[in-house]
Amino acid sequence: MMALDEAVREGRIEGVSIAVVISDRANAKGLARARERGLETLSIERRGRTREEHEGEIIAALRAREVELVCLAGYMRLLSGAFIDAYRGRVLNIHPSLLPSFPGLDAQRQALRHGVKWTGCTVHFVDETLDGGPIIEQRIVPVRDDDTEETLSARILEEEHRLYPQAVARVVSGNHELVGRRIIEKNKSKV
Repeated sequence: MMALDEAVREGRIEGVSIAVVISDRANAKGLARARERGLETLSIERRGRTREEHEGEIIAALRAREVELVCLAGYMRLLSGAFIDAYRGRVLNIHPSLLPSFPGLDAQRQALRHGVKWTGCTVHFVDETLDGGPIIEQRIVPVRDDDTEETLSARILEEEHRLYPQAVARVVSGNHELVGRRIIEKNKSKV
């Protein structure tokens, strides 16, 4: 969220503003940081409610603010088909692996256990599958022999902060199209 806000403020993502930052936890650090930056925040608790009730309130809040693009960060729950349908092709997520490898939780642990030499991060469109939507952008991070989950996670996070704004800028530029599962740049000069 902070990286996206900085990119918007610095003009690296043109023609957009952050309408609202929403969390399902009132004490989330991201909400406090967003308030410090003067961004509107909402806590929409999910505890004791059905998924439909919780997501319905989020959708209503987004629509009330005329939100056109939803960027997930640290949202550790699959979205329902109803939410996806409400914002199909307009929900982005960032994941700490080179998808389709290591979806879901503990991606860095999975990478280390598998002994891969390269991992990274991926920004993708969200669909009904777990980390399976079309890939927008990826960034590679080498796995070092002495890496732990913590050291690898820290290096991937640095790249996530660079990659997410770049991917959002690409999406909001409108200069792409979805062909099958591939995101193809429009009007690309051929040499």
